[in-house]
Amino acid sequence: MELQTWLAFFAACWVISLSPGAGAIASMSSGLQYGFWRGYWNALGLQIGLAMQIAIVGAGVGAILTASATAFHAIKWFGVAYLVYLAIKQWRAQPMDMSDDAAVRPIGKPLALVFRGFLVNISNPKALVFMLAVLPQFINPHAPLFIQYVVIGVTMIAVDLIVMAGYTGLASKVLRLLRTPTQQRRMNRTFAGLFIGAAAFMATLRKAAA
Repeated sequence: MELQTWLAFFAACWVISLSPGAGAIASMSSGLQYGFWRGYWNALGLQIGLAMQIAIVGAGVGAILTASATAFHAIKWFGVAYLVYLAIKQWRAQPMDMSDDAAVRPIGKPLALVFRGFLVNISNPKALVFMLAVLPQFINPHAPLFIQYVVIGVTMIAVDLIVMAGYTGLASKVLRLLRTPTQQRRMNRTFAGLFIGAAAFMATLRKAAA
Protein backbone atom coordinates (compact mmCIF):
# COMPACT_ATOMS: atom_id res chain seq x y z
CA MET A 1 0.00 0.00 0.00
CA GLU A 2 1.40 3.37 -1.01
CA LEU A 3 1.87 5.99 1.71
CA GLN A 4 -0.58 8.39 0.08
CA THR A 5 -3.26 5.70 -0.05
CA TRP A 6 -2.61 4.72 3.56
CA LEU A 7 -2.84 8.35 4.75
CA ALA A 8 -6.22 8.72 3.03
CA PHE A 9 -7.42 5.51 4.65
CA PHE A 10 -6.02 6.62 8.03
CA ALA A 11 -8.04 9.84 7.81
CA ALA A 12 -11.15 7.89 6.83
CA CYS A 13 -10.70 5.62 9.87
CA TRP A 14 -10.92 8.59 12.23
CA VAL A 15 -14.11 9.81 10.62
CA ILE A 16 -15.64 6.33 10.77
CA SER A 17 -14.64 5.68 14.40
CA LEU A 18 -15.69 9.10 15.68
CA SER A 19 -19.14 8.79 14.12
CA PRO A 20 -21.61 7.93 16.92
CA GLY A 21 -22.88 4.38 16.64
CA ALA A 22 -23.69 1.27 18.63
CA GLY A 23 -20.00 0.73 19.45
CA ALA A 24 -19.61 4.23 20.88
CA ILE A 25 -22.80 3.83 22.92
CA ALA A 26 -21.64 0.47 24.26
CA SER A 27 -18.24 1.97 25.20
CA MET A 28 -19.80 4.88 27.06
CA SER A 29 -22.25 2.57 28.79
CA SER A 30 -19.40 0.31 29.96
CA GLY A 31 -17.33 3.27 31.14
CA LEU A 32 -20.29 4.65 33.06
CA GLN A 33 -21.06 1.35 34.78
CA TYR A 34 -17.59 -0.02 35.48
CA GLY A 35 -15.09 2.82 35.16
CA PHE A 36 -12.37 3.10 32.53
CA TRP A 37 -10.04 0.16 33.15
CA ARG A 38 -12.77 -2.42 33.61
CA GLY A 39 -15.12 -0.94 31.03
CA TYR A 40 -12.38 -0.84 28.38
CA TRP A 41 -12.62 -4.62 28.00
CA ASN A 42 -15.74 -3.87 25.96
CA ALA A 43 -13.55 -2.03 23.43
CA LEU A 44 -11.39 -5.14 23.03
CA GLY A 45 -14.49 -7.12 22.11
CA LEU A 46 -15.45 -4.44 19.60
CA GLN A 47 -12.07 -4.83 17.92
CA ILE A 48 -12.37 -8.62 17.74
CA GLY A 49 -15.69 -8.15 15.96
CA LEU A 50 -14.12 -5.54 13.67
CA ALA A 51 -11.18 -7.83 12.86
CA MET A 52 -13.58 -10.64 11.98
CA GLN A 53 -15.57 -8.37 9.67
CA ILE A 54 -12.37 -7.31 7.88
CA ALA A 55 -11.36 -10.96 7.55
CA ILE A 56 -14.79 -11.81 6.11
CA VAL A 57 -14.49 -9.05 3.52
CA GLY A 58 -10.90 -10.02 2.72
CA ALA A 59 -11.88 -13.63 2.22
CA GLY A 60 -14.64 -12.66 -0.17
CA VAL A 61 -17.33 -14.11 2.08
CA GLY A 62 -18.71 -10.63 2.63
CA ALA A 63 -19.89 -10.47 -0.98
CA ILE A 64 -21.77 -13.74 -0.52
CA LEU A 65 -23.42 -12.57 2.72
CA THR A 66 -24.30 -9.22 1.18
CA ALA A 67 -25.92 -10.93 -1.80
CA SER A 68 -28.00 -13.16 0.48
CA ALA A 69 -31.13 -11.43 1.79
CA THR A 70 -31.66 -14.24 4.31
CA ALA A 71 -28.17 -13.88 5.81
CA PHE A 72 -28.44 -10.08 5.86
CA HIS A 73 -31.77 -10.08 7.69
CA ALA A 74 -30.70 -12.82 10.10
CA ILE A 75 -27.68 -10.77 11.17
CA LYS A 76 -29.72 -7.57 11.24
CA TRP A 77 -32.49 -8.85 13.49
CA PHE A 78 -30.04 -10.56 15.80
CA GLY A 79 -28.30 -7.20 16.18
CA VAL A 80 -31.60 -5.42 16.81
CA ALA A 81 -32.59 -7.96 19.47
CA TYR A 82 -29.21 -7.70 21.20
CA LEU A 83 -29.32 -3.89 21.33
CA VAL A 84 -32.83 -4.03 22.79
CA TYR A 85 -31.54 -6.51 25.38
CA LEU A 86 -28.75 -4.08 26.30
CA ALA A 87 -31.30 -1.27 26.56
CA ILE A 88 -33.48 -3.27 28.97
CA LYS A 89 -30.44 -4.24 31.03
CA GLN A 90 -29.29 -0.60 31.19
CA TRP A 91 -32.78 0.60 32.14
CA ARG A 92 -32.95 -1.89 35.01
CA ALA A 93 -29.44 -1.13 36.29
CA GLN A 94 -29.51 -0.28 39.99
CA PRO A 95 -28.05 3.01 41.31
CA MET A 96 -24.63 2.69 42.94
CA ASP A 97 -23.38 4.07 46.23
CA MET A 98 -21.07 6.83 45.02
CA SER A 99 -20.12 8.19 48.42
CA ASP A 100 -16.40 8.56 49.02
CA ASP A 101 -16.36 5.71 51.52
CA ALA A 102 -18.39 3.34 49.36
CA ALA A 103 -16.73 -0.06 49.31
CA VAL A 104 -18.98 -1.84 46.84
CA ARG A 105 -18.83 -1.07 43.14
CA PRO A 106 -19.95 -3.28 40.26
CA ILE A 107 -17.17 -5.39 38.81
CA GLY A 108 -17.85 -6.48 35.27
CA LYS A 109 -16.30 -9.75 34.21
CA PRO A 110 -13.68 -9.09 31.50
CA LEU A 111 -14.76 -11.99 29.29
CA ALA A 112 -18.41 -10.95 29.54
CA LEU A 113 -17.53 -7.40 28.53
CA VAL A 114 -15.35 -8.64 25.66
CA PHE A 115 -18.17 -10.86 24.43
CA ARG A 116 -20.64 -7.99 24.73
CA GLY A 117 -18.47 -5.73 22.58
CA PHE A 118 -17.90 -8.51 20.06
CA LEU A 119 -21.64 -9.08 19.63
CA VAL A 120 -22.32 -5.36 19.20
CA ASN A 121 -19.92 -5.14 16.25
CA ILE A 122 -20.33 -8.52 14.60
CA SER A 123 -24.15 -8.26 14.58
CA ASN A 124 -24.16 -5.03 12.55
CA PRO A 125 -24.73 -5.97 8.89
CA LYS A 126 -24.45 -2.35 7.79
CA ALA A 127 -20.82 -2.30 8.94
CA LEU A 128 -20.08 -5.36 6.83
CA VAL A 129 -21.77 -3.86 3.77
CA PHE A 130 -19.95 -0.58 4.38
CA MET A 131 -16.56 -2.30 4.55
CA LEU A 132 -17.34 -4.30 1.44
CA ALA A 133 -18.03 -1.04 -0.39
CA VAL A 134 -15.17 1.04 1.05
CA LEU A 135 -12.17 -1.21 1.69
CA PRO A 136 -11.63 -2.32 -1.94
CA GLN A 137 -11.11 1.34 -2.89
CA PHE A 138 -7.89 1.33 -0.90
CA ILE A 139 -6.69 -2.04 -2.18
CA ASN A 140 -4.21 -2.46 -5.02
CA PRO A 141 -5.37 -5.62 -6.83
CA HIS A 142 -1.93 -6.04 -8.40
CA ALA A 143 -0.14 -6.22 -5.01
CA PRO A 144 -0.32 -8.99 -2.37
CA LEU A 145 -3.79 -8.74 -0.84
CA PHE A 146 -3.05 -10.38 2.50
CA ILE A 147 -0.49 -7.77 3.56
CA GLN A 148 -2.79 -4.94 2.48
CA TYR A 149 -5.69 -6.28 4.52
CA VAL A 150 -3.37 -6.72 7.51
CA VAL A 151 -2.32 -3.06 7.21
CA ILE A 152 -5.96 -2.01 6.89
CA GLY A 153 -7.00 -4.12 9.86
CA VAL A 154 -4.20 -2.89 12.12
CA THR A 155 -4.90 0.73 11.17
CA MET A 156 -8.65 0.50 11.76
CA ILE A 157 -8.27 -1.32 15.05
CA ALA A 158 -5.57 1.04 16.37
CA VAL A 159 -7.67 4.11 15.56
CA ASP A 160 -10.85 2.57 16.98
CA LEU A 161 -9.07 1.58 20.21
CA ILE A 162 -8.02 5.20 20.71
CA VAL A 163 -11.49 6.55 19.95
CA MET A 164 -13.26 4.00 22.16
CA ALA A 165 -10.78 4.82 24.95
CA GLY A 166 -11.97 8.41 24.66
CA TYR A 167 -15.63 7.43 24.81
CA THR A 168 -15.05 5.03 27.72
CA GLY A 169 -12.89 7.50 29.63
CA LEU A 170 -15.35 10.35 29.14
CA ALA A 171 -18.20 8.26 30.52
CA SER A 172 -16.08 7.05 33.46
CA LYS A 173 -15.43 10.69 34.43
CA VAL A 174 -19.16 11.35 34.36
CA LEU A 175 -19.55 8.43 36.79
CA ARG A 176 -17.86 10.44 39.54
CA LEU A 177 -20.39 13.25 39.17
CA LEU A 178 -23.42 11.01 39.62
CA ARG A 179 -23.89 11.09 43.37
CA THR A 180 -27.62 10.57 43.77
CA PRO A 181 -29.77 7.59 42.74
CA THR A 182 -32.01 9.93 40.72
CA GLN A 183 -29.06 11.19 38.64
CA GLN A 184 -27.88 7.65 38.00
CA ARG A 185 -31.33 6.45 36.98
CA ARG A 186 -31.62 9.32 34.51
CA MET A 187 -28.23 8.51 33.02
CA ASN A 188 -29.01 4.78 32.79
CA ARG A 189 -32.31 5.53 31.07
CA THR A 190 -30.59 7.94 28.71
CA PHE A 191 -28.23 5.17 27.61
CA ALA A 192 -31.15 2.74 27.41
CA GLY A 193 -32.82 5.19 25.04
CA LEU A 194 -29.65 5.44 22.97
CA PHE A 195 -29.50 1.65 22.64
CA ILE A 196 -33.14 1.62 21.55
CA GLY A 197 -32.37 4.36 19.03
CA ALA A 198 -29.48 2.33 17.62
CA ALA A 199 -31.73 -0.74 17.44
CA ALA A 200 -34.46 1.24 15.66
CA PHE A 201 -31.93 2.55 13.14
CA MET A 202 -30.60 -0.95 12.49
CA ALA A 203 -34.15 -2.23 12.03
CA THR A 204 -34.64 0.21 9.13
CA LEU A 205 -31.60 -1.07 7.24
CA ARG A 206 -32.31 -2.69 3.92
CA LYS A 207 -30.06 -4.82 1.78
CA ALA A 208 -28.82 -2.89 -1.20
CA ALA A 209 -30.28 -4.02 -4.48
CA ALA A 210 -28.00 -6.30 -6.43
